[in-house]
Amino acid sequence: MSVTIASAQYPISTHSSFDNWVIHTEHWVANAVEKGAELLLFPEYGAMELVSIFNQTIQEDLRSQVIELNALKDDFCRTFSNLAIKYNTIIIAPSLPILDNGRRINRVFVFSPKGLAGHQDKFFMTRFENEEWGIESGEKILSVFEAPWGSFGIQICYDVEFSLGSQLLSNAGASLILAPSCTETLRGATRVHIGARARALENQIYTVVSQTVGNAIWSPAVDINYGFAAFYSTPDHDLPEEGVISTMPPQQEGWLIEKLDFSKIEAVRQYGQVFNYKDQQQLRVGFADNTVEIKYVKSV
Repeated sequence: MSVTIASAQYPISTHSSFDNWVIHTEHWVANAVEKGAELLLFPEYGAMELVSIFNQTIQEDLRSQVIELNALKDDFCRTFSNLAIKYNTIIIAPSLPILDNGRRINRVFVFSPKGLAGHQDKFFMTRFENEEWGIESGEKILSVFEAPWGSFGIQICYDVEFSLGSQLLSNAGASLILAPSCTETLRGATRVHIGARARALENQIYTVVSQTVGNAIWSPAVDINYGFAAFYSTPDHDLPEEGVISTMPPQQEGWLIEKLDFSKIEAVRQYGQVFNYKDQQQLRVGFADNTVEIKYVKSV
């Protein structure tokens, strides 16, 4: 089975109103679908552009922004749900900071042609998120999204720099890890991409990175952005020798689109030059104080 995926290099733009943002978002979705994409991956914190519709006081207050964005959560989800249904596609929406039982959480919502399918919360916080923004780790639940062409999981930005989530998701059936990301420097982007390549190697899977690009000086959260989209695999039979399927030049806005064939993943796991996935099963990883729950989201 195969699927065509579009990964966004996404600029944080300003909008005069929520309705203006909806028009902007539909343009991006329509553009990817017109190019044959069946799954659209937006980056981490791409939804921060909605802060531009708030007054200047809110725009300058990191913690108040989350409260205001949380008030837009239902409209945000309704927008992407309508677009996924209208364009008959799977959309991994840009992550949105929300309030969950009073805690600030970084959440990625997933939408299918049937509407809202589920979500994935970020586990590991960067220093900026933790120390300045007050964003906290989500519940230790990993969602495996089951689509007609295969299963996938999501590791948000910093999460993909750790082996834990991708290993558990792969063990649970995922052959694809999506890594929506937001970084401000080449160093930060490099850490995410090295992590994504390592996860592809360890688990003999595909990984896809989407990142924010450009500057939004009005925003203290996402004022500077550096990144590029990429598709990675394990370097083995019938796959790229360096494990790099494709990348897009940094800082350009647009979609990077690739068709991924999951039969190649199955073949490598059975007949590859090495058996990273099988040998990885000998390792046991986890949090010292938490058990990670696997949640299956069927019929995406």
